[in-house]
Amino acid sequence: MGNKSNTTALRIGVNKNWKSIWYRPNSTYADTFLQDIKIRKLIEKEMKNAGVAEIIVKRTVSKVLVEVMVARPGVVIGRGGAGIEALQKQLKNLTKTDVEVKVYEVKRPEIEAKLVAENIASQCERRISPKIAMRRAAEAAMDTGLVKGITVIVAGRIRGAEIARSEKIELGTVPRHTLRADIDYALVEAQVPGAGKHGIKVWINKGEKSTYSVEK
Repeated sequence: MGNKSNTTALRIGVNKNWKSIWYRPNSTYADTFLQDIKIRKLIEKEMKNAGVAEIIVKRTVSKVLVEVMVARPGVVIGRGGAGIEALQKQLKNLTKTDVEVKVYEVKRPEIEAKLVAENIASQCERRISPKIAMRRAAEAAMDTGLVKGITVIVAGRIRGAEIARSEKIELGTVPRHTLRADIDYALVEAQVPGAGKHGIKVWINKGEKSTYSVEK
């Protein structure tokens, strides 16, 4: 059986950076790591309707900085910044330290793997055929002219079949072994009525990039 490598982890230090940026000694590392997971789950829950593309957690000795890339920042910020303030208060209660949340807008959500996968998942949950949803999303990404290729796989009891199977669509080129290739990858689950869980995987090739940039 073939071994599957994580597309993002394989490119860290080449054209990807860590999504948690901090240092802790061994004695507190596990607790801090668990806290990171809780922070991400809380943000995903509270910003469910905003289209969260990426969450980056940075820490100093006395402060936590959370950078969130979303498709609809207005939903997060709220009237007069009330939404951000409420979220920061929740995170402060969770971490017991000062928390600052910065929100960035995703300019082209149709080429962000996580947002594409969530869009397909949403359509599957509304009983739209996975093949149609995949085709729409893939063509929308390619029509931007900003990507070299896209691969989408939907797996599960498609259309309520007794035996699970997978359907796949590939447009353009998505290299598996070229580390210079900037591959955006995401996995999202969809709970489809009458058909159980579907897994949606998306790979988007954004061209070759030999080094990562720390600037947004």
